[in-house]
Amino acid sequence: LCGARAQEAMAHRETLQSQLEHLQSKYVGTGHADTSKHEWITNQHRDSAASYIGHYNMLSYFAVVENKATGRVRYNLLQRAILPTGPKPQTDN
Repeated sequence: LCGARAQEAMAHRETLQSQLEHLQSKYVGTGHADTSKHEWITNQHRDSAASYIGHYNMLSYFAVVENKATGRVRYNLLQRAILPTGPKPQTDN
């Protein structure tokens, strides 16, 4: 009984691992074991900006708060999405 459960648990773990690898290959923002902190934060900022642009009510809210036109706010968010956290930090290899 214990051997069967252990094999079942191992098969389940392998299934989960393959599903995770599939998601990571399909969607850039899910990251992987070698994702740096800078890459992760950059993806978070870009995803947030894309969400704000895609949801008109959020875009309108930001426009009212900043006292700017929605088109200007959309443009600023798009410009910020290019390098949201600045250039990649130098690493010592």
